[in-house]
Amino acid sequence: MKFFKLALFVIILLQVNGLFAQQKSTFFKEANIFFQKYVADGKVDYNAAKQSPMLNVFIDDIANVNLSSLSGDTRKAYLINAYNLLVIKQIVDNYPLTSVQETGDFFTKSINNIGGKKMSLTKFEKELILGKNPDPRLHFVLVCGAVGCPPITNFAYTPDKLENQLNAQTKIGLNDPSFLSVNGNECNISKIFEWYGTDFGANKAERIDFINQFCSKKVGKTVKFNYLDYDWTLNDQNQSLGAGAQGANASRYVVSSTIPQGTFEFKLFNNLYTQRGENEGSQRNNFFTSTFSALYGVNSRFNAGLELKYRRVSNTPFPSSPLTVFSGDDEDENIISRRARFTGIGPKIRWAPTAALPNFSIQSTLQFGLGEDLKGAGELPFIDWQGAIWYTQLFNDISIGNNFSIFTEIDLWIEDIGPSEEGFANRYSTPATLIFSYFPNAKTTFYAIGGYSPFWQENFDYFYQFGVGTKYQFTPNFELELLVTDFNNKGLAASNGQAATFNLGIRYNLQ
Repeated sequence: MKFFKLALFVIILLQVNGLFAQQKSTFFKEANIFFQKYVADGKVDYNAAKQSPMLNVFIDDIANVNLSSLSGDTRKAYLINAYNLLVIKQIVDNYPLTSVQETGDFFTKSINNIGGKKMSLTKFEKELILGKNPDPRLHFVLVCGAVGCPPITNFAYTPDKLENQLNAQTKIGLNDPSFLSVNGNECNISKIFEWYGTDFGANKAERIDFINQFCSKKVGKTVKFNYLDYDWTLNDQNQSLGAGAQGANASRYVVSSTIPQGTFEFKLFNNLYTQRGENEGSQRNNFFTSTFSALYGVNSRFNAGLELKYRRVSNTPFPSSPLTVFSGDDEDENIISRRARFTGIGPKIRWAPTAALPNFSIQSTLQFGLGEDLKGAGELPFIDWQGAIWYTQLFNDISIGNNFSIFTEIDLWIEDIGPSEEGFANRYSTPATLIFSYFPNAKTTFYAIGGYSPFWQENFDYFYQFGVGTKYQFTPNFELELLVTDFNNKGLAASNGQAATFNLGIRYNLQ
């Protein structure tokens, strides 16, 4: 009798296990059909996937799965597919969007039901997948919905092929120049190796050993790692205008876009403006302006920070050098008047109002004057406007092919804001700027700039400028810019005077 009961129990257990195995086999087959239908070339057709009833079937399966019934490569393969499907599900639930960062809490919100437990994608990845399977190759198959991560496959991961699939995808990732490239003793590598460094080895030497198992171009032991900016652009087949560029356009820094959530952008822009009259003995006027700005990514579509302005002014007889503005010699007889001080400070915001145009943003700064008599009186020269300055700028950047772009800027400036009876000017201007850029590679930019600014006041005035510039990214987070422009306005045109600007800009991003 005992033998009969034991045999019956074994038969029932085998049938249940067979049923679970059949269910999982169906899951893998259906997942494979889904990925084949909606994934191509590492991108997902989210618009079509959103209409598919298959996705909800997978989500129900993941919610009801008995994880304790899975083991080995079956469990591993199941969780990889489950993670990628849940990412797709969260994206289509928020679609359309151009980046998962637009939701603010994409990876941290506990909305996924996995085996009856609610958890976030971050907890799912770190505890159930990586925590149970300390395999660095998993980072090449778990896809976060961004262009910067390894490409999503158009097939499901299956227990019988898992080892080969993991090796193949790791090899594809580490041989992709946008993910890893070696230049002499420097290695530009995905930020995944910074975020999950210890997963690839306890130290740098072990991480290089891991890379060299899969990378065809071996990485030297003394190489310096430069971590690439992560491209959070959605891996979407339905790309909007300006998205999906290839070549240098695919990875360049786009100045008009907002910075990602939780990151900082620091900019220092130095402008030396100099003008003189036509004849010897006329005066040269020099204005040096150094503007420091700091922005923080409150979320991927809204940044906030501040701007601080420092100015130096000198007026000298001509001929003289524009560099006299930096002179510290109080006895210099060639200087008619000069002045230097911090002149303004105020809050700054940048906002990307629509996901449909990821490179369109609105920036607004309200700057308050620092100090008294900035406009000058007696022997003091003009150094800045006394009243507040409010300027709002509309930026847009459109990629053209692989190596070109057009940047446009339209502004509204209100300067010297205050009551007119106290001498404030309340000057209105609407500058417009056009920049045509060429990118021979992802680090280098050459550009031509043109700008026109009318001043809408009783005595109408204007200025225009044309110039050429270049930018170079020493690292993905550090950039240097040089710009020279020829400048003209109504007064200079009437007197045949000349003016120019010389500019030096520095950008640093902290993540």
